[in-house]
Amino acid sequence: MTAISENHPIEATGGERVDTPFRRFAAEFFESKVATGALILLVVIVLAALFAPLLSPQNPYDLAQVSILDSRLPPGEKSMDGYTFLLGTDGAGRDLYSAILHGLRISLSVGVMSGIIALLVGMAVGLAAAYWGGRVETVIMRIVDLQLSFPAVLVALILLTLLGKGIENIILALVVAQWAYYARTVRGSALVERRKEYVEAATCLGLSHNRIVFRHILPNCLAPLIVVVTVQTAHAIALEATLSFLGVGLPQTEPSLGLLISNGFEYMMSGRYWISFFPGIALLLTIVSINLVGDQLRDVLNPRLKR
Repeated sequence: MTAISENHPIEATGGERVDTPFRRFAAEFFESKVATGALILLVVIVLAALFAPLLSPQNPYDLAQVSILDSRLPPGEKSMDGYTFLLGTDGAGRDLYSAILHGLRISLSVGVMSGIIALLVGMAVGLAAAYWGGRVETVIMRIVDLQLSFPAVLVALILLTLLGKGIENIILALVVAQWAYYARTVRGSALVERRKEYVEAATCLGLSHNRIVFRHILPNCLAPLIVVVTVQTAHAIALEATLSFLGVGLPQTEPSLGLLISNGFEYMMSGRYWISFFPGIALLLTIVSINLVGDQLRDVLNPRLKR
């Protein structure tokens, strides 16, 4: 019988697949029907956002395609040209279905971009605090504690008041409001790894600081970071919608779920619920699906926290 290589994922003689870490991870993740459904919903939302220009029958922010005569039409109502608005229109005559698809693009883009930048900043700061310790750690963690003592929405609100509206400004505001969460998570995980024998052995062997940090400590801190990234991405999407709703996030010329909800808020009492209702449902489904996927990732990556 031919010996099986330890690195080969498939058994050559019996045809049976060897259990790999990825297969075990996938099997444990898809054990939850709720998480599986949330992942499918999230994939659909992401694909709808990516292909929004192809899926939407109208560019809701092109003035040549929008007519004020079609404003506040209920769901299923036809326009002057005979087009049926599936979800109705808002006060400016924009097709809500098209506006929601374009708004999802902005929400996901802002959430992902701000999450990546905040992750890189927080990861660098947290690793520096855990590895060097001493006064470096004391100064860094006091700054982190000061940052976390203020609500994230308050920090972002103050920054946007100073910087003004715009996608770049809101991403910057979200990075400043969220980097401390990543820094504290990385610092806590890196402290545990810093005190282990393999790091002490690498230090005694004279390995460079960069190699010890990025080749030995950082890979063992990725599991909790993955969970934090999903949670903070959902938080960033909700925060962007909140700031846009308050009128300090994105300008009216940019698609945003928060702006769509805000535009329909004044019509709620007059019975035109759909202007705020459908964008709110889209925002809710996006945030809930990301959080459910993150909860399942937490349970799989750290079974001790499994409920």
